Amino acid sequence: MTLPGVPESFYWMQSPCGPVLKCRPLEWVADHVFTTRELQLSSADEWRRVGDFLGVAAVVTSNQVHGRDVATSRRGLPRALVRQDADVLVSDDPDVAIAVRAADCVPLLVADSSTGAVAAVHAGWRGTAAGAAAAGVQALRRAFGAKPEHLVAAIGPSIGPCCYEVGSDLVDAFAAAGYARHVIQRWFASRPPRRDAARRGLQPQARTSLRLDVAGANRDQLMLEGVPEGKIYACGLCAAMHLDVLTSYRAEKEKAGRLAAVIRARADSRQTPPAI
Repeated sequence: MTLPGVPESFYWMQSPCGPVLKCRPLEWVADHVFTTRELQLSSADEWRRVGDFLGVAAVVTSNQVHGRDVATSRRGLPRALVRQDADVLVSDDPDVAIAVRAADCVPLLVADSSTGAVAAVHAGWRGTAAGAAAAGVQALRRAFGAKPEHLVAAIGPSIGPCCYEVGSDLVDAFAAAGYARHVIQRWFASRPPRRDAARRGLQPQARTSLRLDVAGANRDQLMLEGVPEGKIYACGLCAAMHLDVLTSYRAEKEKAGRLAAVIRARADSRQTPPAI
């Protein structure tokens, strides 16, 4: 397995969960990890390995339904054993980690350097149109008093615009959700496909050349909520272009596994990430 190159703000490391990706500035604020396809996430034992790696007894997940509903884990309160329907999880409890799963959708992790609270967001095109990233920032502010200017965010691997050809109906869906035309135009563009996309089984849709930058859309939504651009870090990895390391539903269909984005709140807040 050859690990793809990443920006300086990210790095790969070997772990008991296999190779994992981490964001350097986010690491100063909260322990976290983006897993790879080597960890199947098909058993309680594998989730336990993730929890052990992050030093927690439990990893809290949710039933992801491609929306913007929020599930909250609070310090000192009993944790529900039944998973909620939610694509946004927020927590200030350092004794658990929160996690979302993705196979093309954007896995987004956020931490507050002042309060220590964290968020994990799952955003495919439906969740992005619904404003899941914005819901994460709003939930951190509402539940834990976080201020957007103190947040640090990391965007993990997702399908890139190189491989995400879509129809005009998605443009209509974003317009119906209330996004301004100039914002939508930033997220949808006509671009030539990657030369090896066909070899990877990515078939273009007929009668359209629109391509959606779903990671870029989530970055912009964070900025619209007040998160500084300089505190949002994207790894830039297209899941469909690195199938030996990552996994993609569009490329692999029902055979696709899932990656996890996992984060825990730190008990010692007010960490200051270095500039990168």
